[in-house]
Formats: sequence, C-alpha cells, structure tokens
Amino acid sequence: MNLDGVKVNKLFLFWLKGTLILVFSIIIIGGLTRLTNSGLSITEWELFSGIFPPLNETSWIDYFNQYKKIPQYKLLNFDMSLNEFKVIFYWEYIHRIFARLIGLFFLIPLIYFYFSKKIKKNYMNICYLIFLLIIFQGFIGWYMVKSGLVNDISVSHYRLSIHLVTAILIISILFWLIKNFSLNSNKIFFNISKMNLPFQILILLIFIQIILGAFVSGLDAGKIYQTWPMMDKNYFPDDIFIKNLKTFLDFENHSLVQFYHRNTAYLLILYVLFLTLFIYKRRLVNLYKPLNILLFFLISQVILGIYTLVSGLNIYLASIHQITGVLLVFSALNLYFLRAK
Repeated sequence: MNLDGVKVNKLFLFWLKGTLILVFSIIIIGGLTRLTNSGLSITEWELFSGIFPPLNETSWIDYFNQYKKIPQYKLLNFDMSLNEFKVIFYWEYIHRIFARLIGLFFLIPLIYFYFSKKIKKNYMNICYLIFLLIIFQGFIGWYMVKSGLVNDISVSHYRLSIHLVTAILIISILFWLIKNFSLNSNKIFFNISKMNLPFQILILLIFIQIILGAFVSGLDAGKIYQTWPMMDKNYFPDDIFIKNLKTFLDFENHSLVQFYHRNTAYLLILYVLFLTLFIYKRRLVNLYKPLNILLFFLISQVILGIYTLVSGLNIYLASIHQITGVLLVFSALNLYFLRAK
C-alpha cells in the first residue's frame, strides 16, 4: 500500500493520538491496580506466557498458590479466598495486557512510518525515543513488582515513582509531539531561555509533586494523618524527631513524605499565582485561556487531594485525583507550548 504524503500525515497523527489515549488509560488502570493492592497478584513476569488468563480451576489454584508464597499474602491477605484473589489478579492482568497492547500499537506503525520515509526525521527521532521509553517502562514495571515479592507487603515507593514518572514522561512527550506535528512546528522543550524558564519551572514543580505523590501512595502515607489543614493538631507532624539535617531527607518516613506532598501543593499554588501575575502584567493575551484551564485543573487537583485525604483514601476520589494530575500536566505543557519560540 503506497499512500500519499497527506494520508500518511493523517495516519501518523491518528497513531500518536491513539497512543496518547492508551497511555492515559493505562495510567488510570495502573493507579487502580495500586489502590486495590493488586500489583503483586501475578508473581512472574510472563512476558509471553501470560497473554491468556487462567482458563481452568487448576490454573487458578496454581496462580493462587504462587501468591501464597509472598509476604503480602502471609502478612496481609492470609484469609483471602480464591474468588477474592481473582479480583486482584484481573486488575494486574488487565494492566499487563494493556502494556502489551501499547507496545504493539506503537511498534507496528513505527516500522511502517520508518520505511515510508514520509515523516520528517525530527518527528521520527522523537518516536524512537518514545519506543525506548515504552520498553524501559516494561522492565521497570517488573523491577518494581520484584521489590514486593521478598521482604515486604508492597512494592518499593522509589521504584513505583520511577514507573509513574516514566509513564507521565511518555505521555508528555506524546502531547508535545502532537502539538508540534499538528502545527508543523519544531518547538524544543529544553530550549532554556528567559522567556521559557518560568514555564519550565512550573512543569518541574508538577513533576516533583508527582514523585512525592507516588511516594505517598507507595508508603500508604495518606493513612497517617487524615486531617486538613493541620496534620492532626499541628502544621508539622509531631511524630518526627529532628536529629540533624539528614532527618529532612528521610523519604522512608511516612509523615515527612506526606508533609512534603502537602507543602509542594501550596508551593505550586503560590507559583501559579506568580505566573498569573507575570502573564497579565505582560499582557500575554494568547495565554489567558490556557492559563484559566491550568487554574481550573490546579484548583480541582488541590480540592480532590484534600477530599481524598479526609475521606479515608476513598478509592474513587484517589483515582480521579490521579487523573486530574495528568490533565494538570497537559494544561501546563499547553501553556508552555504556546509561549515557547
């Protein structure tokens, strides 16, 4: 099949948007897999053999027996029935199937576009980077799962944060590439300049907050203090004992991690207010609408974060909180894209 340049361009854009939707979906599924404590239900990587779920009772019992060997079952779910196990199994299974689907959905068209020679080289180079990150994401996903199979009932919050940030990085690159391709432009994200720096700092702060959010999720740190605006009756958690400066770098401390997550949110609010003044003072009219979108998602994210906390970590609120976080990233990228030269 020999398509002309216009049709190839439409197909390329459709492919990028389809991939973005799939990555967005797996972020939601991954979040729910974590929130339901389902991520350790499959104890083998099973890159090829795990395409189909258990098809008979014997297979189900075998998977369940494998799960019974890990600390999460022995210490947390020792009274779990086979039917209850099937629920957490399917969350992780769907997560893995979606990951395979994304890999194939991206790889096969990538090969076609490579041989078609009709897509600009600078756009294709970004696609190669995305594919490498997708492969890396698969490895880091299993590396994360392995951390919860031996000595702990959950995965390492450091590895969880790498897994989440890689997904956000992939979807951010896709978003930026779609904007560039749609407008036939070549705006470079890491073009450091006085004009771009305020918007780059905003995106950096959002990524830091995402990392801290992953730490909170991985440590279940949201269960420590479920009051707002104070942490119990104090601004600073009263169960942290300050010994030296290293105390403030203890990211194993549940209370401290939650404290940082809360206060990075406050910092983001202050920074966006500064950015708002910056935009209006310079009468950057083309940024007014994208700024309002950013403000909407930021306010929504903060409110959802508070309600998720005080609700006792309601799973639906927590999931929406994560979804809004991704939309906040999009709105910040869109604002920066319209400013970047």
